[in-house]
Amino acid sequence: MTTKYQIFLISDSTGETLDRIFLALQSQFANFEYDKKEFVFIRTEQQINKIINECKDKKNSVILYTIVDTKLAKFLAIESLKNNIPCFGVLGNLILSFSKLLNQKATHKPSAQHVLDEAYYKRIEAIQFTMSHDDGKKNEDIEMADIVLVGVSRTSKTPTSVYLANRGYKTLNIPLVSEQKIPQLLEKENKKFCVVGLFADPERLSETRKIRANVNQSIDLKSYTDVEKIKIEVENSKKIFKKYNWPTIDVTRRSVEETAASIIKIFEIKKNK
Repeated sequence: MTTKYQIFLISDSTGETLDRIFLALQSQFANFEYDKKEFVFIRTEQQINKIINECKDKKNSVILYTIVDTKLAKFLAIESLKNNIPCFGVLGNLILSFSKLLNQKATHKPSAQHVLDEAYYKRIEAIQFTMSHDDGKKNEDIEMADIVLVGVSRTSKTPTSVYLANRGYKTLNIPLVSEQKIPQLLEKENKKFCVVGLFADPERLSETRKIRANVNQSIDLKSYTDVEKIKIEVENSKKIFKKYNWPTIDVTRRSVEETAASIIKIFEIKKNK
């Protein structure tokens, strides 16, 4: 029987960094069963003691933490050791090594990455822009975008747009619908924004659309999910991409994060031309 672990993620900030690191970690182990509990904005020894007591009540507890206050991090490490709880600091050694490399002391300030600086407001602006320009809305604002995603229905345009927005890119996405023309501004080479075409395997699209159709009862299921019709849709979309010389990405077996990473690379190459 596989051992089930109780994973405790402790952060002195929002916990976003630690959660992503743990996600990357657990993906490396095929037979890793666990329950996860997150504790955020942990700033006192009293809070640490409460968590340690909870860990003691669970079997196979493991602690992962991102705490930049060295005194508090040391307290957590000592208390964990006393109670035989495996405890791993995710950023501690990295901060120390970088401090030596840069020959300067780290600030050890919690939430230092969440300051309300220019980059923060740029990201908020990008999110607002992207949400109001989803699924072909307000195409007259195309020249205000950084990135324009084009593709047939269910090629992950919206989730990829949202992810890119969270990275600070104003993203507008346009669905390719039969008999519907693309905006004129897309027909000419434009240095103000980067256009990327998304496509996927027709059979995979059909399966994805069936799920969508079950949620939205107003969709014509037979027409929307027919593989042969989808093949034509995808081929027509590829012809459009080729006609305008847009870079393309096959999203069939890609996660949103992988697709976004490729789009950012394309954007950076175009920007630096």
